[in-house]
Amino acid sequence: MTDTDERTVFGGFGRWARLDLPRGAAQPSIARVVVATVVAVVGSMAACWLLAAAAVHLDPSLRGYDHFRFVDYAKLGIPGIVIACAAWPVVTWFSSQARRVFLLLAVLVTVASFLPDLWIGIHGQPAGGVWTLVLMHVALLVVTYPALVLIAPQPAEHRISSGLAFR
Repeated sequence: MTDTDERTVFGGFGRWARLDLPRGAAQPSIARVVVATVVAVVGSMAACWLLAAAAVHLDPSLRGYDHFRFVDYAKLGIPGIVIACAAWPVVTWFSSQARRVFLLLAVLVTVASFLPDLWIGIHGQPAGGVWTLVLMHVALLVVTYPALVLIAPQPAEHRISSGLAFR
């Protein structure tokens, strides 16, 4: 068993996800996580607003669509973003190279977030509105993930000293 194998758990998935349990030694600073959270919330809400405005511009029949009101998408979007931002330090507690597993988790959560859109689409909501909501969920991922991993990265010195190459 190699040194890398000894530091991982959960077998092959543990090696792929770099689950080497640094237990806090590879976590980003709290201040950076807070800044990244603010950037993620503001950026995501701006992206959702732009998508809703573009949808209404392209399809004027969507004017007044309830799900395009800021309060409607913000009441679910902001808590979801904050939870994702809180999850980043948790994932870094388990992995000294958490970007890969965090991206996988973010994609899985985003795909799961399509279920309510599918539900309202099945029940007669306008297709243009539903597809825009799907794009809004993708926008949350596209804004939040880079905000966290770039603004609140794991300490570089730990990634290098861990001996785990990001393959």
